[in-house]
Amino acid sequence: MSANRFLSTFNNRIPVFAMLHLKGDSPAEKFDIARRETQILWESGVDAVIVENYFGSVDDVVAVCRWLKDEAPEVVFGVNILKDDKRAFEVANEFGARCVQLDSVCGHLPVADDGAFGDWLNAQRAASKAFVLGGVRFKYQPYLSGRPLVEDLLIGISRCDAVVVTGEGTGLQTPVDKTAEFRAIVGPGFPIVIGAGVTPDSAERDLAKANAVIVGSYLKDTHVDTGNVDKQHTLDFVRAIRALG
Repeated sequence: MSANRFLSTFNNRIPVFAMLHLKGDSPAEKFDIARRETQILWESGVDAVIVENYFGSVDDVVAVCRWLKDEAPEVVFGVNILKDDKRAFEVANEFGARCVQLDSVCGHLPVADDGAFGDWLNAQRAASKAFVLGGVRFKYQPYLSGRPLVEDLLIGISRCDAVVVTGEGTGLQTPVDKTAEFRAIVGPGFPIVIGAGVTPDSAERDLAKANAVIVGSYLKDTHVDTGNVDKQHTLDFVRAIRALG
């Protein structure tokens, strides 16, 4: 799938992807919270939600994706199943997710293992309708390739439809010089997604060299990942992104 086609599937110039972290003390509570948070996020104008097993399990992701497909078809959604890329594609394909987020598409494996991974990933992409948002030098991911960033990044963009850049951790700012370095390497036409740390106050600076944003912690009532999605925070965030054009 072409990168430009990925961006054109959204109505807004800078799409906002909001995380569903699946918090809760039981599967039933996680499901109820996810439904409630989805309503807040969608009504507040985000472009898509990404269902992630951040606090939940793969079964929790499946339950929410099934609900989205059957009972909330108007909601655009993606999936991120941490540490199980194969299952992420399976779930995305079964329930019609718009995209799959993979925390790393290059650089996280030794060179001896990377070729087979790349072949597998591109076979998955060819067999799926879901776009791939792929991390390179992503938060918490190992760096094992030994290759320079330019090499890993150019390989990485051949394996995804948009590359995701982050800083060191969840909720932490993505350094603007890192985003600028990514842009200089991938060129002007390939989508870059800022994957962490954007706030309404930093949005103009953070997104100057990027095309989309993934947000989680800022939308919470505490601005921390363990909090609850807050409607005013979400409205404020979306409004700031839309003001950029």
